[in-house]
Formats: sequence, C-alpha cells, structure tokens
Amino acid sequence: MDTWAMIGAERAALVEALETLAPEDWDQPTLCAGWSVRDLVAHIDVAACQTPARFLKGMAVSGFRFNTMVEKDIRTMSSGKAPADLVDVLRSRVATRNGPPGPELAMLGEVVVHGEDIFRSLGSYRHHPVAHVVAVADFYKGSNLLTGTKKRISGLTLRATDADWSHGIGPEVTGPMIALVLAMSGRRLPLDDLKGDGVAIMGQRG
Repeated sequence: MDTWAMIGAERAALVEALETLAPEDWDQPTLCAGWSVRDLVAHIDVAACQTPARFLKGMAVSGFRFNTMVEKDIRTMSSGKAPADLVDVLRSRVATRNGPPGPELAMLGEVVVHGEDIFRSLGSYRHHPVAHVVAVADFYKGSNLLTGTKKRISGLTLRATDADWSHGIGPEVTGPMIALVLAMSGRRLPLDDLKGDGVAIMGQRG
C-alpha cells in the first residue's frame, strides 16, 4: 500500500477521533512529557504543513536547535486557535503529500504514534489497520534516529499477539502491535500493556 495513502487514512481517522474529545480533554497531559493534548495536536498540524524549505528555514532561525524550533512551531500553530480550529487544520491536510526532509514512513510514524500519545494517555488505544502499524514497526526497528529504537530493542524478541509480526532474538516482549510500536519509540505507559522477561529490560533503557 502506498505510504501516503496510509498517512492520509491515519490522519482522517485521527480527525474523527479528535472530534469526540471533551473540552477538558484538550488540557490533559499526553505521553509526550510537558505537552498537553492541545500542544500535541498543534505539533501534528505543523508536521502536516511542513515542507523541506520551511523546515530548513525554521532550523536556521532557531539556531539549528531542533527542540527550540519544535516548541516555537507549537506556540505559533496553537496561538489564537480553539480545539476545533486545530482539528480543521489537520482535516485540511488529510490528502496532502508534503513533509519535512526524511522518509515518508517517518510521517506515518508521526501520526500513528503521536495520535496514540494522546489517546493512550486518555485511556485506550484506537483501531489502526495492521498493515499501517507493521509498516511503522519495520521502519523503527532498524533506526536510532530521533526515537533510538534500534538500541532500545537490541537483544530482545518482540512479538505481536494480534499480528503476524516478530523481530529479534532474546528475552521476549509480547503484546498488541500498537503497544509494541509505542514502547519501541520510548513511551513508558505502553510497557504496562506488554508481557515477558524483556519488558523490564526495555523499560530500563528508557
């Protein structure tokens, strides 16, 4: 399946999910430390609006400090916007095919993982097509860029209980595919949804 088609489907599903949130949910914390639901939706919007040229300009203006640029972009995107406005931004970007420099699969991971940073923190995971989550897992498993996944899962066996997917050799970490993906990318709460001797090892690696 075309990666951008998967991204579009995930964005559309996330828009529908965000529309169900209560007003008070938007100020709740997410799995991204220091970011509220409002902050994280603004971050997702920024990524969906990003282009290579805009990204490089933002980095230059921020003194090539990535985190500084990200925080500034969140403030700019969310300024003066109600939750419905932030949802409308994402709705308008469902079918677009632009993004920052980097692999298209990174954009798929962005919307899948950050969407669950919101909804798992509020209680439960959303449904995702298995192919989408497997694509993100296969992309993350060999990379340390941003998420540090390759180091985090080294020497462990990861095995999904709801998909035909496994990776690695060593102490096992088993559970739902979406929980594995979030744990692979360094989220700690999803470790509670996993089982096996490798869970504690994964948790110690941060």
